[in-house]
Amino acid sequence: MSGSAGCAAEVMPSANASRVFSYALDSHTAAAFTIMNEMRLSQQLCDVTLKVKYKDLEEEIMAHKIVLASCSPVFRAMFTAGLRERGMEVIPIEGIHPKVMQRLVEFAYTASITVGEKCVLHVMTGAVMYQMDSVVQACCDFLVEQLDPSNAIGFAAFAEEIGCQELSLKAREYIYLHFSEVAKQEEFFNLTQCQLVSLISRDELNVRCESEVYHACIQWVKYECESRRPYIHALLNAVRCHSLTPNFLQTQLQKCEILRMDSKCKDYLVGVFKELTLHKPTQGCPCRSPKVSQLIYSAGGYFRQSLSYLEAYNPLDARWVRLADMPVPRSGLATCTVNGLLYVVGGRNNSPDGNTDSNALDCYNPMNNMWSACAPLHLPRNRVGGGVIDGMIYAVGGSEGCSHHSTVERYDPEKDQWEFVAAMSTSRIGVGVAIANRLLYAIGGFDGTSRLNSAERYYPEDNKWETIGPMNTVRSGAGVCNLRNCVYAIGGYDGVNQLNSVERYEIENGQWTCIAPMKHKRSALGVTVYQGKIYVLGKYHKPCLSLTITLPCVCACLRLCWDDVLCNVKKLQNTVNPLYSVFCEAL
Repeated sequence: MSGSAGCAAEVMPSANASRVFSYALDSHTAAAFTIMNEMRLSQQLCDVTLKVKYKDLEEEIMAHKIVLASCSPVFRAMFTAGLRERGMEVIPIEGIHPKVMQRLVEFAYTASITVGEKCVLHVMTGAVMYQMDSVVQACCDFLVEQLDPSNAIGFAAFAEEIGCQELSLKAREYIYLHFSEVAKQEEFFNLTQCQLVSLISRDELNVRCESEVYHACIQWVKYECESRRPYIHALLNAVRCHSLTPNFLQTQLQKCEILRMDSKCKDYLVGVFKELTLHKPTQGCPCRSPKVSQLIYSAGGYFRQSLSYLEAYNPLDARWVRLADMPVPRSGLATCTVNGLLYVVGGRNNSPDGNTDSNALDCYNPMNNMWSACAPLHLPRNRVGGGVIDGMIYAVGGSEGCSHHSTVERYDPEKDQWEFVAAMSTSRIGVGVAIANRLLYAIGGFDGTSRLNSAERYYPEDNKWETIGPMNTVRSGAGVCNLRNCVYAIGGYDGVNQLNSVERYEIENGQWTCIAPMKHKRSALGVTVYQGKIYVLGKYHKPCLSLTITLPCVCACLRLCWDDVLCNVKKLQNTVNPLYSVFCEAL
């Protein structure tokens, strides 16, 4: 190709000359910043000096405005927004340690920073001051990993002071989740009265028993007794005192010196005690609702023979998990939870080698996935009902061979002892049990001759039973539970057919009302209440054994789960094994 002397030669790679080529060097940015950092360290082309003064310390740090502006909106505003620093070569910096500023400047060049426990709070404060969000996030992540009962309150206060919402949220969630441990630390005792009231008022507080909150408040007062004694009444109003047991309240009224010296507090707790022992519905006293996974446990059951399985269901992700087996297979058992432990009561071991009614009480600890044996019942009880009042486990009715029980036993976990209490008016096996307002309701069952529609309730203070109105339908092996001051009787067997009908007892007016039936007939089923909804597990339905579990999507009226609003009901996956006579409880 030829061209004029004054014109460079042109080469066309292709005839149409329409192709283009793009090139990007990924390493260029890092290489450029590496060179700029080298120039900073050798003080070349630096156009700004930061004169950092902190208390008696003073240090000068040379840098390039363009680099600082690229990393910090504060520096960008200084150098570009018409502020007085725009034309200054030496800029005074106060309120930040020179070593912290040195680390932030290094980060602007290297995108790398190292922080430790001794300096992280200072670095984070400086990063917030200069709006270096990536450094703030790195410090926040580090502090979240260091959260501990001894520092969580301090971290929360620090986060609020510097306006870091993420750290504040994480620290507070940690405090709520580990309240019992946090309440033993020095930081807890240094809270102000307003801070403590705000803390113990939270629904999210994760405690096994409200007595933990009560004791924490008493210890806080004792820490500086003279100055804090006037706050005790405000603290008690924030404690969910209606969740305490009458025995606990009685003990505190008799033995707590702080209460004995404060008539106002004493009168308040006496009033709570009276309301509890009168079995009134607690108004305006919501239960704690910690943000921890609540699982539904199913224990034992029957499929051709009694089962030893223990499984847990997480409603949040609809998954079953197989846990440690019970020591002995059992069907016809009852389950209860006390202080975060799962107890299984009575039942029968039906096996090819023979049938044995059980008087065993076994305790499962979900923290270590292990079972331990407790004191046995006085009598074996198959198809027994179970419930908990004031931390005491009640074993209601059941059978031993051909003997049908009207007797009831009560277990004290602290003493590991069973004792007989007043017997029911009639024998009941396959009895449904629910607890409402500290009363134990025994619903339906079989007395050895006929299925029952009768019901009665037990008053623990008086140790006596009271007959209530009968159900509309006879039911043995019904699922029974309490929801919103109503006792629900679900399914069961009437002597001829398994039932899908449901009725509820409204405690205030003493009336049974039939409501919408289940989709499937079920007896020997287990029920539990989870987040305002009733879960139904397992069934026995002739001519074969089968299992269907249903879970509400958006709830309403009554299908299988109730939330006073009509819902869509969808099928859940079955449990690992088809279960007959499976009982469940929420922990």
